[in-house]
Amino acid sequence: MVAKWIETLTGSLEQKKQYRHEKARIDRLSDPYGTAAKAMHRYLMYYGGVTDGDTLITMFGDLADLWERAAADATPVREIVGDDPVDFAETFAQAYSGRQWIDKERARLTKAIEDAEQQERT
Repeated sequence: MVAKWIETLTGSLEQKKQYRHEKARIDRLSDPYGTAAKAMHRYLMYYGGVTDGDTLITMFGDLADLWERAAADATPVREIVGDDPVDFAETFAQAYSGRQWIDKERARLTKAIEDAEQQERT
């Protein structure tokens, strides 16, 4: 009962465990892969705007997989991200099409314009 109430306020406890697991995988990476993965993780937290927990967990799991594989293969960091790491990170994030925080604002803007248009007609 208490756990259900807490989850109502904070979100899924299972998703939080999964997130901590994926974050720990990134934190365990040796440098330079750990440095690159942590920087990309931070950027995705700001840029991604994903609000759907399952999508977020999948994205960070895939991020950990990517950098673990690169470390195992000793692939140079630039071979992974290319010349523009921002473009790489944003393209990576676009592959995860969960709900985003901006979706609510897009709907709000669209409704406001429709309301304004309706007011013009009256």
